[in-house]
Amino acid sequence: MNSGLTFTGSGELDNGTTFTLTVTHADQDAYSASQIALTTPTLGTFTIDQSGGGLDRIDDMMPTAWEETTGTSLGTGIVNVVGVSGGASVDWAVSGDMLPDGMAVNLAYSPRVTGSAANDKGVGGAGNSVSGSGYDVVLQYSGLVDGLNVFGGWSAVEQAAAAASGDKSEKTLGATYATGGITLGYQYSMSNSNAKLSTATDEYENTLYGVSFAVNDDLSISYGRQTSDRSLVNGTNVEAEVDSLQIAYSMGGASIKLAESNADNINYGTADRGATTLALTLAF
Repeated sequence: MNSGLTFTGSGELDNGTTFTLTVTHADQDAYSASQIALTTPTLGTFTIDQSGGGLDRIDDMMPTAWEETTGTSLGTGIVNVVGVSGGASVDWAVSGDMLPDGMAVNLAYSPRVTGSAANDKGVGGAGNSVSGSGYDVVLQYSGLVDGLNVFGGWSAVEQAAAAASGDKSEKTLGATYATGGITLGYQYSMSNSNAKLSTATDEYENTLYGVSFAVNDDLSISYGRQTSDRSLVNGTNVEAEVDSLQIAYSMGGASIKLAESNADNINYGTADRGATTLALTLAF
């Protein structure tokens, strides 16, 4: 059973800049996210964010009827790229007037990637002694061919020399193509921590595939698959895998969604797991 409460507010400054404040209490009324977005007349939108942004916005861009392949309550433990979303950040969505038609660019910066989301007069200190500041660059372009969207991103986060041999780096590249009611997708991502400890994770390497089909305005189905290879500094590696078949049907304000998912090597271990997830959503 999911319940949530969201507060929003908006206004306009004398120079034409508009602002929007969003505070979200997600499932079971637990604080989950907040942001202040300032949309300027010429430069684009600047967002002070405690809820993601940066590279996290394209961590899984595969087409689905309902949910990401790893997001159907199965608990796969698969690690995707996150960029600077681990801490409060400032995100700049560059104005479309400054870019070629069909291109979108987002730049994000965090002074302390592991900083906590502090309340009023609270202190957002370091979550650990390893990570420092970081930045993300995200590009999306839909101007090559009708229906084709190409996207990619890069992230770099400073790390203490005592724990790592260099900055943490992440990257992803992929594309989706829609024709008629069918959408196809492929994505690759990599996260390298440059860790020193022999038993620590050095790298995650992910490959994602997806296809969805809109039968009509109310019914859609999809199939998605992701493989994720975790490599330790000592050379040990484990490949986790998950696939999900989904169907979604809407009837006015009601939606019924079903996912049949299976995963191998849960949490990069040896256990396998399968699950059937059924959801009924009512909009009123």
